[in-house]
Amino acid sequence: MTGAEMILVIEDELNTRTLIQVTLAQSGYQCVHAATGIAGVAAAFDCVPGAVLLDLGLPDLDGIEVTRRIRERSPVPIIVVSARGQEADKIAALDGGANDYLTKPFGSGELLARIRVALRSISTTSEQVPTSGTTTRGDLSINFDLRSVTVGGTDVYLTPIEYRLLAVMMASSGRVLTHQQILRQVWGPRYSAEMNYLRVYMKKLRHKIEPEPARPKYLVNEPGIGYRLRVANP
Repeated sequence: MTGAEMILVIEDELNTRTLIQVTLAQSGYQCVHAATGIAGVAAAFDCVPGAVLLDLGLPDLDGIEVTRRIRERSPVPIIVVSARGQEADKIAALDGGANDYLTKPFGSGELLARIRVALRSISTTSEQVPTSGTTTRGDLSINFDLRSVTVGGTDVYLTPIEYRLLAVMMASSGRVLTHQQILRQVWGPRYSAEMNYLRVYMKKLRHKIEPEPARPKYLVNEPGIGYRLRVANP
């Protein structure tokens, strides 16, 4: 049982899990559930769901660690559903690779809307970024098979969001991408106005791959429009 119509729910609290399952079933989704982080990670790879609903407060693994483990091998959209409403928790979850964050308590309508957006984002992003091969621009190289990045032959560690941002830029090397295009491809359609996300992560990425982050060699700003990954070295 695989496909976009199947949702994996990783939630240990029985009442919440039951409520989500009933809501999903009434809307025509198939549902698989896991009550622990380890079981959830395994199910994410065994069932190949269209999206994952993930609680952070699991009995064995923290939900952010679950996100990281899933994201190491799968681009499946992950929606965190948690009682933790602090900004730091949201940032940590998104940094770890989550696509969205919904704070408990929530309405069934909002939950379903978030799922629909997540499922739509699969098609809007997957066509833009290669999944195999290697692309090199100057000293910068990205291996899409291994999801690895090197600068001058040295491995560079990127968070899932940083990797996605670089992959999107590399896939459109030499071409200007608007702020909205980048936000939609990296974070999804509902984040197309979140300019602060893009500024923060572009700065982080530049500090990891640029020889002089203040004078970028690769990730060039096009004022008022967006960014471009420079094809030729300056």
